[in-house]
Amino acid sequence: MKKNDLIIGLLAIVALIILTSKGTFAAEKIPLGEEGDMRPLGAALAIGLAGIGSGLGMGSAGSAGIGALVEKPEIFGKIFLFIVLIEAVAIYGLLVAILLIF
Repeated sequence: MKKNDLIIGLLAIVALIILTSKGTFAAEKIPLGEEGDMRPLGAALAIGLAGIGSGLGMGSAGSAGIGALVEKPEIFGKIFLFIVLIEAVAIYGLLVAILLIF
C-alpha cells in the first residue's frame, strides 16, 4: 500500500507543478482555446490515471486468477472475464482522452 501512496503523491506534486506553471492558480486567467488550453493536460491525466488504476487492478486480480486457475482450470472463462472488465477501465480513459482532444 505504501507504493500506491507514493505514486499518488508524486502524481499530485506533478499536477500541482503543471497547474501553477500554466497559470491556473495565477491571478490572470487564460481563456480556453488559446495558448493556455488545458485539454491536453486533461487527456494526459485521463489516460495516465486510468492506466495506473487498471494496471494496479490487473496486477492483483491477475495474480489471484493465476492462483485460482492452478487449483481449478475449469474457471478460465470467469477469470478471463474479470481481466477484460479491468482492462475496460483503461479503454474508457483512452476514449475520454480522445473526446477531450477532438
